[in-house]
Formats: sequence, structure tokens, C-alpha cells
Amino acid sequence: MSAATPHLLELKGVHTHIGAYHILHGVDLAVPKGQLTMLLGRNGAGKTTTLRTIMGLWQASQGSIHFAGRDITRLHTPQIAGLNIAYVPENMGIFADLTVRENMLLAARQARSAAQMDEARLQWIFGLFPAVQKFWNHPAGKLSGGQKQMLAVSRAIVEPRELLIVDEPSKGLAPAIINNMIDAFDQLKQSGVTILLVEQNIHFAKRLGDAVAVMDNGRVVHAGRMADLAADEALQQSLLGLSL
Repeated sequence: MSAATPHLLELKGVHTHIGAYHILHGVDLAVPKGQLTMLLGRNGAGKTTTLRTIMGLWQASQGSIHFAGRDITRLHTPQIAGLNIAYVPENMGIFADLTVRENMLLAARQARSAAQMDEARLQWIFGLFPAVQKFWNHPAGKLSGGQKQMLAVSRAIVEPRELLIVDEPSKGLAPAIINNMIDAFDQLKQSGVTILLVEQNIHFAKRLGDAVAVMDNGRVVHAGRMADLAADEALQQSLLGLSL
């Protein structure tokens, strides 16, 4: 790990078994501090399993995971979340019967009531995602897919986080909402949050990514600058079977 590009998160030789299935086959992944790293790959490449293994939802059977220089490989999920890491799963994990406000309050660990939530931070989030403010007192289950995704990300950042991990934030969203999401992640990055994103939308990846890692068959098969991958159509074709 060089002093010039300190890695906030680093996976070395990570293997993950789920039951009888060997999903990750020695994943090496470095997430530079203060940057947005894209994790790309075809369906079934192991991207979601990598995120779940980082968060301790599935245990690595081999290898190591370090966050801010600390070995977190054997920590449990609540301990990992307590290190200022937020995770937005692909299914978003919204509590449908609770209001938007109640969903946000659950994630604000320092607050016992909505009045105790950081008002300046809430206003910043409302600026990123106006729908969260608009539907503040509505049941979260009544929101559209795009609005639920905005709530899921808002909930993850209701308190300052050092690392934000998000699984396919643009999945199923309309282009206008995707652009809104891109702007929000860009602002988050500018605020100093390190972000690791799994994404299938190549436009999204190209607009936002600083670094990129491409997975195939449970391994990272390419790592480098997103701009270099975006500029190299032959490499895109060989790694992803598509052009950006």
C-alpha cells in the first residue's frame, strides 16, 4: 500500500463458500480512500457476494479484509457497520410499513427522535433527494422504485460515513432518476466519502468511476482507472462483452 494512494479497504485472496458452493476464488480488491470505485462484471461473477463478504453477512473462508488498516475479516456485521461503513443492498432493505421518517430515524443511531436528527445533514440529503422530504410522512412501501432507492441511500448517509457500499443503485430506474443518482453520488464523493459501487449501467460507471475492478468467475480479472477502461473498447469487449 503506497503512501500516494492509501487504500481504505483492501481484500487479499478472499474465498467465500456458501453451503456447498465455492463462490469467490481468491478476490484481490483495493478501494482507494476518497475515490469512487466501480465493481463491474457479468451476472454471476461474484460482485454481490464480494459486498456481502466485506460486510460479514457471509464469512470469508480464506484470505483477509482490512478496513483503515484494521483486520475486519472475522468481525460480525454490526461491528463492521459500527466502523462507519454503510451498505445499501440490492433489495434496498426498506421497512415498507414504516414511514420515510421512521426509516431514516432507525439509521440515525445518535438520535432517539426525529427532532434529534442532524438538521443540517437532513437538509443536505433533501437537496440530494427531494423525494425523501416530499414523502417524509408517507409509508415507505408506497414509494416508487426510484424513490425507495433514494431513501435507501439517504438512510445510509443520514450519519457521516467513511465508506459507502452500494449494490446496483441504478437497477430498474428511469434515466432521469439515474442522472439524479449520479449527481448525488458525485456530491457524496466531493464531501470526502469513499464509495464502492456494483453497477451494470455502463453510463453510470463511466460518469462516476475513478477506479474500476472487473470480476469474472469469482475473481478480479482487471483493476485500474475507470477512464482507461472507458477509452479501450477492445478491453471492454474482452472483459464485459460490451462497449461503453
